[in-house]
Amino acid sequence: MPLLKVENISAGYDGERVIHALSFHVNRGEIISLLGPSGCGKTTALRAIAGFEPIIEGQITIDQKPVSTPTSTVPPEHRSIGMVFQDYALFPHLTVADNIAFGLRRKSAVDRRVQVDHLLDATGLGGMGQRFPHELSGGQQQRVALARALAPRPTMLLMDEPFSNLDVELRERLSVEVRDLLKSEGISGILVTHDQHEAFAVSDKIGVMRDGTILQWDTPFNLYHEPNHRFVADFIGQGRFIPGVVRTPETFDTELGPLHGNRSCTQSVGNQVEILVRPDDIVPDTDGDIVATVRDKAFKGAETLYTLELPTGTRLLSLFPSHHDHHLGDSVRVRVDAEHLICFPRGESPCNSSTESNQ
Repeated sequence: MPLLKVENISAGYDGERVIHALSFHVNRGEIISLLGPSGCGKTTALRAIAGFEPIIEGQITIDQKPVSTPTSTVPPEHRSIGMVFQDYALFPHLTVADNIAFGLRRKSAVDRRVQVDHLLDATGLGGMGQRFPHELSGGQQQRVALARALAPRPTMLLMDEPFSNLDVELRERLSVEVRDLLKSEGISGILVTHDQHEAFAVSDKIGVMRDGTILQWDTPFNLYHEPNHRFVADFIGQGRFIPGVVRTPETFDTELGPLHGNRSCTQSVGNQVEILVRPDDIVPDTDGDIVATVRDKAFKGAETLYTLELPTGTRLLSLFPSHHDHHLGDSVRVRVDAEHLICFPRGESPCNSSTESNQ
């Protein structure tokens, strides 16, 4: 049985609904993310799960017990959940160890010490128990907030944009550390974020949200390679859409030439479609038939991301090994290496899938 079941919930503020008929579930030990742009309703959903916001419709169940219905709400402290916020919310007058032990006041002194020492080691804070929050870096403070949330041994950890105040390198490292820690402790997790890289690093499943509902609920791999909605395809990963015409279920005529995929498009032959082209689909090739002009470049270490303009004015993204150093205005030759083509009809409905899933 799932640990958490969110069943057709709606919630909002001042009479305006922010989330609509939202449904998903989280299994024991599973980590999921609610991913989407600002204002899509992901934080409202998290607050409803935590018990901070009432729901208008539907039901939330934790460990087979209803905790939120339109007529009743179990308080947050009785839901066996932990929470980590963006702003850490540490007590400045308490040491690191005392911050972590704050939720363990009903435990014996020995049990508190054992749990605090365990979490100090697990979060990489060994030897820092007697420091105060102002003596720590931002990453260390977030680790303290994480340890404090895990100290009472919750069945589930809710995380609301916990890494957004950290620099990129630290954010990526902490994302992996949090996943490893939750998995080792056997604790389920829900991450709310607008950053797909965080969601990919942490999650077993991701729900991509827009306008208060989940457009696709899937694994990170499938969201990238099998988006069932144009918004999902556009929001997940970098890429550009190029126009095309369906010639066979697997072949499209485009300004890049005929493109042949290994999957069938459900659109009829002759229909106009838009085809998603990712940066890794356009590869440098000195013998390539496609000539493009470099319009922008972004050095990324081992690779450089180029914005290329075709003679028609269409712009594409392409990843080159960074030792291929081209200047703005240079002409380069490339070819398409994309067997797994994703196409959508002109409009928002998906071409390769006929349904949107919240499960």
